Amino acid sequence: MEQVKEKNKKQSFMSGVLTIFIAQIIIKVLGLIYRLVITNIPYFGDEGNGLYSSGYQIYMLLLAIASIGVPGAIAKLVSERIAVGKNREAHEIFKTALVLFGIVGLIGSSILFFGAGSIAAAMGNPDVEIIMVVLSPAVFFVAVAAVIKGYFNGMYNMKVSSNAQMLEQVFKSFLTIAFVVLVYFLTIVNPSKIAAKLNISESNVTVVMAAVANAASTVATAITCGYLFLYYQKVKKEIWKNINASTVEYKKERKLTIVKRILAVSIPISLASVVSAINRNIDTFTVMNGLKIALQGMFDSAEAITSEATRLYGILSGRVDTLIGLPTALNVAFATALVPAISESMASGDKKTARKRITFSLRTTLLIAFPCAIGMCVLAEPILKLLFPNIAGVEAPILLQISSFSIIFTLINQTIGGALQGLGKVLVPAGSLACGAVVKLILNLLLIRNPNIGVYGAAISSVIASITVTTIEINILTKVLSFDSSKKDMLFKPLLATIFMGVAAWGTHYLVSTYIVKGAIATLVAIVMAVIVYGISLLKLEVLSREDYHMLPYGDKIHKVLEKLKLVKP
Repeated sequence: MEQVKEKNKKQSFMSGVLTIFIAQIIIKVLGLIYRLVITNIPYFGDEGNGLYSSGYQIYMLLLAIASIGVPGAIAKLVSERIAVGKNREAHEIFKTALVLFGIVGLIGSSILFFGAGSIAAAMGNPDVEIIMVVLSPAVFFVAVAAVIKGYFNGMYNMKVSSNAQMLEQVFKSFLTIAFVVLVYFLTIVNPSKIAAKLNISESNVTVVMAAVANAASTVATAITCGYLFLYYQKVKKEIWKNINASTVEYKKERKLTIVKRILAVSIPISLASVVSAINRNIDTFTVMNGLKIALQGMFDSAEAITSEATRLYGILSGRVDTLIGLPTALNVAFATALVPAISESMASGDKKTARKRITFSLRTTLLIAFPCAIGMCVLAEPILKLLFPNIAGVEAPILLQISSFSIIFTLINQTIGGALQGLGKVLVPAGSLACGAVVKLILNLLLIRNPNIGVYGAAISSVIASITVTTIEINILTKVLSFDSSKKDMLFKPLLATIFMGVAAWGTHYLVSTYIVKGAIATLVAIVMAVIVYGISLLKLEVLSREDYHMLPYGDKIHKVLEKLKLVKP
C-alpha cells in the first residue's frame, strides 16, 4: 500500500511537470515564430526589437509587482490546506486573493498608463511611451488570471494554467504578426488614407509596428483572463461539492486576516520575480544610455547615435535573448511544479519525497541546460543565419556565444528557487537575485561605456550575475535540506555527454558546410547529429538511474523498451 502511495506521488508530480513542459514547448515555439517573422519584416528588424523590448520590460516589471509571484503563492497556500482536508479555507483564500490582486492590477495598469511619458524620458527614448500606453491594460488582466492559475495549480490541475498560457500565446503570436504586417502593408507596400490620417509614415513606421506588436499582447491577455474566468464558472459546482464533502471543520476568518496571510507568502515570492524583472530592466536603462556614451565620436548626430544604440539593444533583446529564453522557459516546468509539490510533502512531514523531487529536478535541469548552452555556443553563427537570414552583423553571434553560458546558471536558479519557495524559504531567491542584480548593475555601468566592449558588456555581466545567484542559492539549499546528490551522476556525466555532443555538432557542421552543402541544411544536419550523439551518450554513461525512470510518466514502459534494445541495464 505504501509503495502504491509513493508511486502515485511521483506520477502526480511528474504529470504536473510534463503538462507544463509540453505547454512551454508549444508556447516558446510560437513565440520564436512570431519574433522571427516580425524581425525579418522590413522596417522592423533590430531597431523595432529594441523599441518593442524596451516598453515590454517595463511592463514586465509592473507585472512582477502585481502578479507574477501570485500563482506560486496561491498554489502553495492552497496545496498546504488541501493536503490536510481544509478545502473551504483554500477556497476562501482564492476568493480573497481575486479581489486583492484585481485592485493591485488596476493600480499597476494606471501607473503604466499615466507614467509612460516620464519612464520613456528616463530611458532616453521618447518613442517608447506609446508602447507602454498600449500595454497598460494587460497588467490588470494578467493579475486576475494569475490568481485563478494559482488556485488550480494548488489542486494539481496544471492543465488549466497550461491551456491558458497556450491560448494566450496563440492569440499573441497570430495578432502580433497580423498587426505588424497590416501596418507595413498600409504604410509601405500600399500607402493608404488610413495611414495618413493616423499620421503613420515611413519615418515613424518602426515605432508604430513596435506599438501594435505590444497591443497584440494586451488583447491576448484579455482573452486569456476571460477563458480562465469561464472555466472557473464551469467547474464551480464540482469545487463546492468537494468543499462540502470535506470532514475538516472550517473556522471562518476575517478577510483582513486572510489578506495578511496571502501577502505574507505572495510578497516574498513576488520579490524574486520583481528583482528578476529589475535585473532585466537594468539592461533597458543602462544599455541604451551606456552605448550612447560608447558611440560618441563614431556618428555625426545624436539621432544617429540613438538609432545605432537602439539597434544594438535590439540585437541583444530581440535575437539573443529570444534564443536564450527557449531553454529557460522549458525548465520553468520544474520550478512551477516544485512549489506545491514540496509544500504538500513538507506539510505532511514527508521530507524524503521532497528531497527526491529536488534531486531529480536538479539532475533533469542540468540535462537540459548543458546541451542548450554548448549547442548555442558552438553553432551561434549558423543558428542566427538560419533564423534571421535577412539581418546581417557581426555582433549577434558573439553576443549569443557569451550569453549561452548564462543558460546553465539561470536554469539552476529556476529549479532551486522553486525548491526553496516550497520549503518555505521564500525570501532566499529574492535575496540572491538582488545580489546578482547589484553585480550586473555595477558591471553594466563599467563595461558598456567602454568603446572596446560596448554591448558585449551586458552579456558578460549577465553571466557573472547568474553565477553569483547560483552560488548563493546552492549553499543555502544544502544547509536547509540536504539532497541526494552525487557529483559523478549530477554533474560530471551530463557534462561529459555534453562535450561529446558539442564536438559532434561543431565537427558535423564544419564537414558538411565545407565539403557538401552550406547554409540551413548544414546547420540542421549538425543539430540532428548533436541530438543523436547526446542521447546515446546519456544512455551509455547511465546518467539516469532506474529510479529516475520510475519518476517519469510511463517511465516503466520506457525503461522496458530501452532494456529490450539493450540500451540500458535490466
